[in-house]
Amino acid sequence: MDLGLVIVFAAIGRSAHGEDVLGMLTTAWPFLAGTLIGWLMVRGARRPAAVVPTGVVVWLSTELVGMLLRVLTGDGTAWSFVLVSLAVLGVFLVGYRLVLAGVARVRRR
Repeated sequence: MDLGLVIVFAAIGRSAHGEDVLGMLTTAWPFLAGTLIGWLMVRGARRPAAVVPTGVVVWLSTELVGMLLRVLTGDGTAWSFVLVSLAVLGVFLVGYRLVLAGVARVRRR
């Protein structure tokens, strides 16, 4: 789910800037690498839907590693992009886990 949401993030961003959506992997790959690193750090497969630590660690790893790789490869990291990506990836990667946790809580009642 996380990898798919990162690809959606890249596609939305490219589309919003009038860029070719099919080239989204060019934008997405640094963030995809960050997502995978985050999953490995928290062993995300153990509790993939957990907000903490899985969601938060995957979100922050996606952002930090993604931006670091963009800097290392000469791609843009304007502050506006950093803030927007941090917010959107947070909503995507932590948000759906919060929804799942809420649904589980309601079902337990």
